[in-house]
Amino acid sequence: MRIRLHAVPPWCWIFLLTGFCLVAQEKEKTFVYDRGGIIRGDRTQKELALVFTGDSFAEGGAHIRQALARHHVKGSFFLTGNFYRNPEFQQLIKDLAADGHYLGAHSDAHLLYCPWENRDSVLVTRGQFEADLAANYREMERFGISKARAQYFLPPYEWYNEKISAWVKAWGLTLVNFTPGTRTTADYTVPEMGTRYVASETIMQSIWAYERSDPAGLNGFVLLIHLGTDPRRTDKYYLRLDDLLAALQAKGYRCKRIDELLGM
Repeated sequence: MRIRLHAVPPWCWIFLLTGFCLVAQEKEKTFVYDRGGIIRGDRTQKELALVFTGDSFAEGGAHIRQALARHHVKGSFFLTGNFYRNPEFQQLIKDLAADGHYLGAHSDAHLLYCPWENRDSVLVTRGQFEADLAANYREMERFGISKARAQYFLPPYEWYNEKISAWVKAWGLTLVNFTPGTRTTADYTVPEMGTRYVASETIMQSIWAYERSDPAGLNGFVLLIHLGTDPRRTDKYYLRLDDLLAALQAKGYRCKRIDELLGM
């Protein structure tokens, strides 16, 4: 039976919309927040998001794209204006968009918002922050990516505070960050860093160690990997992406775009 929308009584629309809002609110209650940003989705669902950030390096792009395609997974790519502007990266951006991956903002010039030693203070004014973010979205628009299509923002250096989160929200965006507990964000380190260097095998083992230690496993995780790294690092973690995806899928995890993981 076909129902004409204009025949639905107004009270039914109110009921449906109210129900939708309540479901959305209940889902948001399951999220984990830090300093105003979402760092983990619903821990009751066996779903996670793979996010990739890029600024100066993109040598892993082709490999990552192929691995995601082989495993029928959509990723989320948060890129700076520097990245979107780089002529060498523009075909990759077009290919990622054509594949249906999420493309978002990571600041224009990869600014450091807060001092490393004092996260409660800020190094930029609100005007500088907004100008930089606007520049990032202008570059995205050249690839057909509007603000309406890219509502999630991942801060540069994955480093922010409550003030930055408030500015992001006032700009009409939602701040997201990686879920802490694994070492994937250290995949940029190089041997010259000495004890700060983290090998790819150590990174991989940290994922499974966390999964075993948390009753919710990796449910709702935002797992961050860099799209490219300094040439001095030859042990590229993104080359392990096939292994990671195969293991996740074998364990029953579903990898989703960030807007699918956190949206309705």
